[in-house]
Amino acid sequence: MFVGLPIVATEIFARLPDALRLVHVQTEWSRARGGPGLHSFLEGPAFDAEGTFWCVDLAHGRLFRVSPAGEWSLFHQYGGRPNGLKIAADGRIVVADAVNGILSFDPRTREARVVLAEYDGRKLLGPNDLTFAANGDLYFTDPGTSDLRRPNGRVFRIRTNGEVDLLLDGLAYPNGLALSVEQDALYIAVTRTLQVLRLALRPDVVGEHRCGVFIQLSGGLAGPDGLAVDAAGNLYVAHSGLATVWQFDRLGEPLARLRSCAGIRTTNLAVSPDGGSAYITESESGTILRARLPTGRP
Repeated sequence: MFVGLPIVATEIFARLPDALRLVHVQTEWSRARGGPGLHSFLEGPAFDAEGTFWCVDLAHGRLFRVSPAGEWSLFHQYGGRPNGLKIAADGRIVVADAVNGILSFDPRTREARVVLAEYDGRKLLGPNDLTFAANGDLYFTDPGTSDLRRPNGRVFRIRTNGEVDLLLDGLAYPNGLALSVEQDALYIAVTRTLQVLRLALRPDVVGEHRCGVFIQLSGGLAGPDGLAVDAAGNLYVAHSGLATVWQFDRLGEPLARLRSCAGIRTTNLAVSPDGGSAYITESESGTILRARLPTGRP
């Protein structure tokens, strides 16, 4: 799509061990997708304060930790459908769950608490991803089963005082999201239209304010999925179904293509705490990929 971009190679940082691959286990989610049961479907990458990598298994309701040496451990398994995961400033594990809403897990006891399951008296459609602002506000996408025929996906903000703002609706599967370095804009991947939107944020305005298409993509068997922003303000877009993570500068100009060395389902990514690498969930092969990030324009 973007001709002449530098290609950045990836390597396998960690592969889900065979002992944790539930090869013959069919779930409601895998049945709905069609085909046989899946060994896993990795998503929701994040780093905690100690530099431990976390991710979720959407197919089987599992939360994993991966050490810097690539060793896996099961943090928790429960009856849900976790997709996005972030670590709160106080250490809580906060998950966007497509069945149960926004959940919070105590890192010591593993006890779960429901943060939000309904809006305006109705159950959430099915949360997908989430991100924290510097002030503690939580943004999340709620796509449910939205698509071009039924564009009813939404984006919300939960303020630190508990108030919930509906920021956007009428979207064809809003997916990953990330805040700009200045915290004045929210980037939102809309999978079914292959777009990344930019929603300008102002503390004195509730709801939509200057929302437009920031990047238009094409190709692949799915579309833009997870997003991340580095310290220089560059935006990374995991293009699921195209074996790619795109790097764009703060103006939306393409800088590089991070190409998967495994399958094509590059679903999401997290930038390492030192800012030098991207860790990418590749769901088809059940692996975490790692790429050294190219230096982008400031």
